[in-house]
Amino acid sequence: MATDTKEIKAIARYIRMSPFKVRRVLDQIRGRSYREALIILEFMPYRACDPVLKVLRSAVANAEHNEGLDPAELKISQAFADQGPVLKRFQPRAQGRAYQIRKPTCHITVAVAVGAPTK
Repeated sequence: MATDTKEIKAIARYIRMSPFKVRRVLDQIRGRSYREALIILEFMPYRACDPVLKVLRSAVANAEHNEGLDPAELKISQAFADQGPVLKRFQPRAQGRAYQIRKPTCHITVAVAVGAPTK
């Protein structure tokens, strides 16, 4: 097989979760095979596992449907979470003050490729 393998990716945008919390989960699955990643995500106790699992399944479905690749051979070559727009809300506080609440969003990207992970 050629040295430059094609990466197939999937992106979930505007996920209502902090990118820091999502990166904690992505660090655990980066470079692993698809089957290993499924097992890890299934049993991790974090709320961020659900959207990451959804994006991973979407990337593998893209690879299977669009490129005709076997899911058993796929490895996660890239997995990262970028910061999205921050929703700003205000909470009333004592003596007429307003306290700002920042509700972060993130964009999750997962890329899969056949064989060894690329850096």
